[in-house]
Amino acid sequence: MDESCSRWGIGQVVQHLRFGYRGVVADVDPCFEGTPEWYEQVAQSRPPKDRPWYHVLVDGSDHMTYVAERHLEIDSSGAPVRHPLLNEFFDGFRDGAYTPRQSTH
Repeated sequence: MDESCSRWGIGQVVQHLRFGYRGVVADVDPCFEGTPEWYEQVAQSRPPKDRPWYHVLVDGSDHMTYVAERHLEIDSSGAPVRHPLLNEFFDGFRDGAYTPRQSTH
């Protein structure tokens, strides 16, 4: 995926501005790729569909969220994220960010 137009990159630790949870970016979509039904039901603030959306592993949880760019900010705590799928996406944690796993393709 081309992250050149996204504010946050894979491996960056972010915080949700509205809900306050922390997490790590596991993937980036250049624009909204969910269903119209999901958008209508979940995206109540109607964030733009033509801006990046992020797959975020939520700290202290076992789920991943799908978040519009405008709802995230960088987490400056420097603390690691606790999530059972971290090893599926990342090789390690260094200087406040995660190192993405290298593709085996």
